[in-house]
Amino acid sequence: MSEHVARRDVVCSLPEPGWNYGHGRSPFYRYTLADGAAYCVYNRRIMPVSMTTSTREEGYWALRRDVTRLDTGELPTAITGADAGRLLDRIFTRKVSTLKPGRCAYGVACWPDGGVLVDGVVVRLAEDCFWYVQADGDFVGWLKAHALGMDVAISDPRSYVHQIQGPKALDLLAAVVDGGAPENLRYFDAREVSIGGQPVLITRTGWTGEVGFEVYTRPGLDTDALWDRVTEAGRAFGLVDIGLDPMDTRRIEAAILNNLSDMDASMTPFAAGLGDFVDLERDDDFFGKEALRSADRRTRIYGIRCDSGEPLIGAPVYRDGAEIGIVTAAAWSPYLACGIGFVRLGTADHVDPRAATVIGFDLAEHPCAIIDLPFYDAEKRIPRGLEAPAV
Repeated sequence: MSEHVARRDVVCSLPEPGWNYGHGRSPFYRYTLADGAAYCVYNRRIMPVSMTTSTREEGYWALRRDVTRLDTGELPTAITGADAGRLLDRIFTRKVSTLKPGRCAYGVACWPDGGVLVDGVVVRLAEDCFWYVQADGDFVGWLKAHALGMDVAISDPRSYVHQIQGPKALDLLAAVVDGGAPENLRYFDAREVSIGGQPVLITRTGWTGEVGFEVYTRPGLDTDALWDRVTEAGRAFGLVDIGLDPMDTRRIEAAILNNLSDMDASMTPFAAGLGDFVDLERDDDFFGKEALRSADRRTRIYGIRCDSGEPLIGAPVYRDGAEIGIVTAAAWSPYLACGIGFVRLGTADHVDPRAATVIGFDLAEHPCAIIDLPFYDAEKRIPRGLEAPAV
């Protein structure tokens, strides 16, 4: 580690010409830039990580108590045609062709050896039209390769996504949607609505473990009118624009994994704790099914709790002087008042006993406990709107 100092790397925006290839900017880029954003690159799109307008802790408490907005790097892909459902059933570890229009489902795709390719949310817009909103990962080429000979078209809908999350998110939704919020909008529902005169798709999903919804643009929208409408209405609810940092803290608490860092192709969905989303009893085939039949069903991803400091991402976790895993995600939790993170164990046998040692962001050793995930709200009562906000 350079100069023995723990650091993280983000992208800054420079007011000068030069190398600026291979990534996309959302139509809301100028708003996050005005908030002093530093960015990461996600799905070849830049996404704000931090803002100068609020601290990580301020953004976290706004997410837990009020409402926040994040311009994300999520990447939607449209899959349309008579064979769209059949293709996606071949790709994902659970059937998605049974989804009803207007519903969403979490979908994990695997390589033939059972390793995780990507995860994300499948949205069924119509009988012959699905969107897959993916995490970072190699997916579109894989999908196109296996669509050969099928009556299906795979295209980029050129949609950009922002999340509005927090206990007051649905109140804000009712205030911004022209004519009021859609009736009976359940967790993982999708609806076409109009906000500020702009037709958009919304889903009752998010990456936070809080109540919330996501807004999907389409080409030709007046995106300034859309953003301004939410900003104006959001003032009454304490809307705060945040970068990824506060959301990252919250998603760790909620045990929401990040593809390519918490899990990757070296892990099966079982190893990543996602066995509930693998259906080996299906009467049809999907990529990785045979390999998963004989795979170890135990998880290798656990939480770590460190009362004396924030764990260092990428650092080893030790027990009795021997390395048993690495930290894949970490943060300081204002709600739990401790350092938290994920540890990816070298083997599932390393989980017990639960006491261990971790390297902190201060590069010192700290005692930690290995815990089952999530850190709280195992029944997802909070995102379903059944739990009171944090105090």
